Amino acid sequence: MPDLSVAIVAGLHADARRATVARLLHDVPGSVVLHHDLATAAAGTVVRTIRDATGILDAGEAPLVNDCACCALREDLVPELRRLAAAGQVRLAIVELWDSVEPKAMAEVVVSGGLTVTGVITAVDPALLLPCLGNGDDLADAGLAAAATDQRTIADTFARQLEYAPTLAILDSEEADDEDRELLGQLHPTALQIPLGEGDLTGPAPGEYGDAGPARPVLGDLADPVRPTRGDSAGPAWPVLGDLADLARPTRGDLGDPAWSVPGDPAGSAPPAHGDLAGSAPPPRSELVSAALAGFDVEAAAAAQHPACALLPVEADAYGVSTLVWHRCRPFHPERLYAALEDLTCAAARSRGRFWLADKPDALLHWDAAGGALCVEGVGPWLASLPDAAWESVPPVRRAAAALDWHPEHGDRCQHLVFTSPGLDRDGLERLLDHCLLTDTEYAAGRAAWKRLPPAFDTLLEI
Repeated sequence: MPDLSVAIVAGLHADARRATVARLLHDVPGSVVLHHDLATAAAGTVVRTIRDATGILDAGEAPLVNDCACCALREDLVPELRRLAAAGQVRLAIVELWDSVEPKAMAEVVVSGGLTVTGVITAVDPALLLPCLGNGDDLADAGLAAAATDQRTIADTFARQLEYAPTLAILDSEEADDEDRELLGQLHPTALQIPLGEGDLTGPAPGEYGDAGPARPVLGDLADPVRPTRGDSAGPAWPVLGDLADLARPTRGDLGDPAWSVPGDPAGSAPPAHGDLAGSAPPPRSELVSAALAGFDVEAAAAAQHPACALLPVEADAYGVSTLVWHRCRPFHPERLYAALEDLTCAAARSRGRFWLADKPDALLHWDAAGGALCVEGVGPWLASLPDAAWESVPPVRRAAAALDWHPEHGDRCQHLVFTSPGLDRDGLERLLDHCLLTDTEYAAGRAAWKRLPPAFDTLLEI
């Protein structure tokens, strides 16, 4: 099977996402975009389209799996990518994820199917950043749920889309200001930001994806989207073509030419475009194309999001936006922390990290808050609670993260929470967090006494 590079483009901001896809299609001749529209799930199917810069090449439907549109996407994605690879005419497949689909899960699906993910990009409109992070509505209420059991919110879904991708494609938005751009930088300081300028393409016209009608707006009426009905997607306007090689469309030249090699292309250039450009010098590769083909390590990306070793934001304060990094070694008093959860959750647009409770000294707990909603969950043991022999099975990145936080008495147990927001009350937040720790007297009582403290988090953690 010929090599096929796969670049994933994600994000709730549909205009930014489509502009990113259009730019990649324009800059990489021989590329196609594969898109599954989950909005048709109510009719029992997911609509799949494959298109290039000239329009739709192929369309079809995948039935729901266990009443789950995202499950249908998972099962249909790899076979379609394999079909593109087998046709031998596509060197870059751009997987444009539907609004609420998260790139982490799809990148892992693609890699587990034996294919190569060369880039993951989340497209962002900075003007919509704070409205999305502050929107605690359920995806289901906004018409964005990927399954009947989907209990995610707009805010936490967008936060994960944003923080997973190593590259952010930034839409040029007149409504965005310095505060929006600073917030974006503080939320994901390690990301490569690539601007989509005013000259960039805006993506397909309404209906070109097979999505009937105009794109659904993201800002303002997220809770009440209106999508026109699709009609009969199996009709003649939706060609279902079995062999992409048989398409009647302008040829690209010889896409099998060794000079057109996306993975690791030493020249850093794209192949000639359609028509009579074959004799001209290849254009330089754009920054967006380079990011799409740079290579992507699924395991490293997962480790960067795992609470035990996450690459969390650092201290920052500019343009009215602040990031507070709160790091302590003393455990939380479970009752006092539980009583403060609402105030802590609402203190920042986004907060995340790891923490430990005095009555559960072996449990590494994950803090994940956005849109006024908090998710607290256990994600396994602290390394200090494991026998030495078990350390051999722990990934090196986890051991390295533990070493950075190692305490002579508590090991890697620590409080490491990060809060990012415009107008953050840093001093008040620090006081509240410190108040939730064990007092000197409680701390001196020792671990046997700590374990007898009221188990305030048992219900929340479903223990």
